[in-house]
Amino acid sequence: MNPQAPLPEKKSSPWKQPVMWLVLGLPAAVVVAGIIMVVVAGGSDAIDTSPDQVRRMAQIQTTDLGPDEFASEEKLSAIVRLDPENKLVEVLPVNGAFDHSAPLQLDLLHPTDQGQDRHLVLQPTELGWRTAASLDGDHDWNVRLGPIDAHWRLQGRLPKEQLATNLRPRLQAQ
Repeated sequence: MNPQAPLPEKKSSPWKQPVMWLVLGLPAAVVVAGIIMVVVAGGSDAIDTSPDQVRRMAQIQTTDLGPDEFASEEKLSAIVRLDPENKLVEVLPVNGAFDHSAPLQLDLLHPTDQGQDRHLVLQPTELGWRTAASLDGDHDWNVRLGPIDAHWRLQGRLPKEQLATNLRPRLQAQ
């Protein structure tokens, strides 16, 4: 053996090279992530929680803001209060001229599952409006209040495990 002779080169497997893992691993991860995103985005339980009638023209969505404008002009506001012990839902007026002789429609909208939405008709009482109802308090509710003819509308959000919230018009009076 010649001590000066070069050592023979060992052929290493391409799978032992970190660059090969990057060349194959990154595109594979992107493909898997893309498939997951398509499945999530196109699921049958897509989130579209607006119960408003929305018109779509080209890429513009429009809805009727008349009820919000009316409530804002009249400076209406109210409080929705839950009484889980007596299984009651109560609305108390805070500001504005409400018709205390007419019933109100209270819509409790689940943030992601339209099948869990609750629509209640509240009857007038000496202090406001009330109805018997038992509500699930383990998630938030989007709350909408208005008369049966829907000529005005107040909205708000009732956070998880909270028993009351303030309802206001979505538009501010100018």
